Amino acid sequence: MFLEANGFDWVTKAKRNTALYRKISHAGRKDRYVPISASQLIKEAYATLIATGKSGLSAASIPDIYMKFPYPAVGRKGQATTKTKFMPIAAVAAIRLKEDEDGDALLEEKEESPAVYRGAYLIISNRHDVPERALEVYGKRWRIEVFFRMAKQDLAFGKCHSTSEAHQHAHMELLFATETLLAYALWKVNKEKTSDESCTHGEMVRGLFKTRCQVHMRNQKGSQRIYIDFDTDVRRFASFISTYWPPFLLMTWWPVYTSIDSHHYQLIS
Repeated sequence: MFLEANGFDWVTKAKRNTALYRKISHAGRKDRYVPISASQLIKEAYATLIATGKSGLSAASIPDIYMKFPYPAVGRKGQATTKTKFMPIAAVAAIRLKEDEDGDALLEEKEESPAVYRGAYLIISNRHDVPERALEVYGKRWRIEVFFRMAKQDLAFGKCHSTSEAHQHAHMELLFATETLLAYALWKVNKEKTSDESCTHGEMVRGLFKTRCQVHMRNQKGSQRIYIDFDTDVRRFASFISTYWPPFLLMTWWPVYTSIDSHHYQLIS
């Protein structure tokens, strides 16, 4: 409801406890909405899924599926209340989704386990007008899920204990910048290696971003300078660091950036 109220669409895997309804229409009678579980819908579509082929992604759209959504209303006595209405949704049964080939990608919370039947899942979305796009969009959404999983496991995404909104935004921005660098570093380090020699995301974090660093001050030509030495796996990441680490960075108290040339940057007043 929050996403739709702010102009966003949504798509997700139906969970075991997702409340779904099938619309039953009869001539001359009022439409009925019969409760049905996601597992039941998958079982009904399973024969169609396996009949389309033994390889690749197989999917089947299921029509006339609804969900209950709350909406604010006014009661008989004029008091504010909340009522529910049935809204149509896209329901697509699918099997052999690409992301499901990785067992680690499955959600671990039992109460949030997706409904499944013989490896098939049910994708639901508010875009009931274009159900065929649900799988395409879900594939893109899954990359975000993988990012959050890695961010929680390796980058301390949930370890910001500040109650300041500005601090929390800064924490997320630094984390996104770190993950962007890691994604490129993973490609740079692994592109010419076999699967046995390549680095995992966690190994990259431990090797490229170790927590220990040394800070010391030196005098150079009569001026004091602060040096920060990061403990990194130099041999493994030497070419990457040499290519992208700035060779010169002078920091002062004046927050104005000026380019000296294509390879040197400094802060000046």
